[in-house]
Amino acid sequence: MIPPVLVLTLSFVVLWLSERVGVALHQQRPPDENMSHDLDVLVAATLTLLGLIIGFSFSMATNRYDQRKNCEEAEANAIGTEYVRADLLPTAEAARVRALLVNYLDLRVLFYKTPDGDQLRQINNATGQLETNLWSAVLAPEVVPQDAPLHSLAVSGMNDVLNSLGYTQAAWWNRLPTAAWVLMILIAICANVVFGYGGRRCKVGAIHVVLPLVLSIALFLIADIDSPRRGVIRVIPQNLVSLAESLHAR
Repeated sequence: MIPPVLVLTLSFVVLWLSERVGVALHQQRPPDENMSHDLDVLVAATLTLLGLIIGFSFSMATNRYDQRKNCEEAEANAIGTEYVRADLLPTAEAARVRALLVNYLDLRVLFYKTPDGDQLRQINNATGQLETNLWSAVLAPEVVPQDAPLHSLAVSGMNDVLNSLGYTQAAWWNRLPTAAWVLMILIAICANVVFGYGGRRCKVGAIHVVLPLVLSIALFLIADIDSPRRGVIRVIPQNLVSLAESLHAR
């Protein structure tokens, strides 16, 4: 995925050049009065369509952002609940489960904060190993439940912990489709060409920078919200961090 800052730079350059192409076409073959009226209608219709598409894409990106935040909250709740339910296990196994949960929680916090790909792979590998250890801890032969229904609560809680990670990973993979980006950029290019061709003033000026700049900022905002690890707007694991501080304090 292209970093949001690069989306801002590339989109501004491409859209500004597209508008300059329209201005060049205007200089070579200026439209007559009747054609100018049609161009005004075409510019308005194209920009309206582009605005709707950008708004729809922004809505999709924000929904995915909210989904990632909700998954982070669900993870914290599942880990905290299972930490308490560890009391339902025998003393030795309960201590082991709690220690594994604290280590697991620290890795989940790093998952949200780490932008480096190599370090992220190491975190995912360590998390996968901890998942195996956590599940084995609640199903070990040494765990002889005094009360089977209570032991089932501990097993169910651990299942929620492991499931919450899968939901989080699915939410982070859920991004705007590449085809949507391509179509949105193509429509933006067409809108800038038509705007440049139908402009009343063809010389270079600030007016010819405003539309490419505004559109590139809108695309940057969508890319930034849709990018979980890169950019300005990120999912801060405040619930996981708060839980980690609480468990470490114990």
